[in-house]
Amino acid sequence: MKTCLLFVVGVLLGLIGVAQARSLGAIRDSGVLGLCAHPNSLPFANKAGDPPGFQIELGGAFARELGVSLRLDWIITQYQMRSAGCDIVLDVIADREAQGETRLRISKPYYRTGVVLAVPSSSALTSLGSLNESTKVGVQVGSVAAMIIGQRRVPTSTFGFETDSLDAVSNHEIDAAAVTPTAASYFNLTHPDKALRILDRDEGVADLNWNVAVGMVRPDDALREAIDGALERLHNDGTIDRIYGRYGIVLQPPR
Repeated sequence: MKTCLLFVVGVLLGLIGVAQARSLGAIRDSGVLGLCAHPNSLPFANKAGDPPGFQIELGGAFARELGVSLRLDWIITQYQMRSAGCDIVLDVIADREAQGETRLRISKPYYRTGVVLAVPSSSALTSLGSLNESTKVGVQVGSVAAMIIGQRRVPTSTFGFETDSLDAVSNHEIDAAAVTPTAASYFNLTHPDKALRILDRDEGVADLNWNVAVGMVRPDDALREAIDGALERLHNDGTIDRIYGRYGIVLQPPR
């Protein structure tokens, strides 16, 4: 499901190809690594800074690996990307087709995600295959998940944001929400009194699963190699898992 990430990811990818990238040498000369992030999109990023969001924490780790400081380029609409001048975007779908016209260069993938069903703890649902004509599922408007579930003649209710569909499940307004594990896990962390059961991803439905990587804006080979090297080190020493874990998210290895 290539379009079911949180709104922030779609916004950031929209016109990233127009931003001017810098080489690794230029980044080190300037002493800063620019990260594009949405200012109000927890658990991804949060301009208020408490908590900052895992993208900000991971961006800081990358900057330290490169020996520079992190500059945050806050983006709300795709039109602001023209003047942002950021160097990287995080949590990018590692797939050429998904990138479309963004012209992003992507790093090696560092985790796998997709679409899951979040259901009440008492629900009898066990998988996508257990949905039927009597189960109503919350989906994001225009998403591939909405199309796939709708094709199975399962009633759906559309939402603009994953949090809204998760709230609807917790309030027993719908039977399940088709969301990313990121959104469901953070919801459970921040709503312990309303925690939902998160069903396993169905790898049998290719469009509902994808790898995630770092997106780089027209990098030179040195920057791409440096980001890949930093990813490997941060993975091996447990930094990446610890950062996402602070937001209730357990990463799955890429495939």
